[in-house]
Amino acid sequence: MMKKIILMMVVLLGVSVSAQEVKPNFEKEGDLIKGTYFHDNGTVSQEGTYKEGKLHGEWIMYDLDGKRTAIGEYNNGVKTGKWFFWKKDELVEVDYQNNTIADVTTWENSNSLAVSE
Repeated sequence: MMKKIILMMVVLLGVSVSAQEVKPNFEKEGDLIKGTYFHDNGTVSQEGTYKEGKLHGEWIMYDLDGKRTAIGEYNNGVKTGKWFFWKKDELVEVDYQNNTIADVTTWENSNSLAVSE
């Protein structure tokens, strides 16, 4: 039974690894490592930096068409400050304190006027 479970895990891992055609790119920038991840179509899915193996600094996420979907900041692996998430005609602003959501504001684009809820 244990051998079957291990074999299934190996097969599933192999499938997930082979499905990921575009590998991430890592570059050293001073004391940081910049990581760039890609969608299967080759466009950038997210990019940001690491410090001592932890997410650190600004991170930006993109959709398959290369449009920005989220931007935020990490400090030693912890989400901090304001994060912004774009969805169609909506901008969601999430404030993080101590890696927890402290406040959420939704802005809607209504005839070129931003409205806060």
